[in-house]
Amino acid sequence: AGRVETEIRSFKAGQLDKTRNYTVYLKPGNRSLVLFRSPAERGQKLLMQGDDFWLMMPNSQRPLRITPMQKLLGDASTGDIATMSWAEDYTGTVAGTEDCGEPKQACVHLSLAANRKGVTYQRVELWLGKARHEPIKAELYVQSDKLAKKARFVTDKPAAPTMVTEMLLQDQLTSNKETRV
Repeated sequence: AGRVETEIRSFKAGQLDKTRNYTVYLKPGNRSLVLFRSPAERGQKLLMQGDDFWLMMPNSQRPLRITPMQKLLGDASTGDIATMSWAEDYTGTVAGTEDCGEPKQACVHLSLAANRKGVTYQRVELWLGKARHEPIKAELYVQSDKLAKKARFVTDKPAAPTMVTEMLLQDQLTSNKETRV
């Protein structure tokens, strides 16, 4: 169980466009609650239980069922913030080692296949730093096996990372905007 304060910032042509804030409560077994904190969305809640996503709107008596690909802001979807662990949702195999990142460094390339259909992405190609196993970048594929997004990860201390502080998302299907989670 845990709590994560999440800020999503969308950028157009390198300039900040919009910002939204969320509090995410996580529980084992793919359960989470997302509270929308920004004035434009205040009062909205998102409940995730397994593969089911429900959006609760203020002044509404019935929740709306949505998909994990439902956009929150920019290129960030509900599944990008409601599920923080890929370990439960995917089975990984080592695809090889190669140079990646900026600056270039030795990386382990993992290919992650979804364990079930209800996850946000059906396939993830993930590159980890070979020395410290920190995430460097990922390619996120939808069910049709199209590349949906590319992600880059920023860590707290590049020399000895202890956690990811930011995920940079670039939509590969519709826009060239950047979204920072």
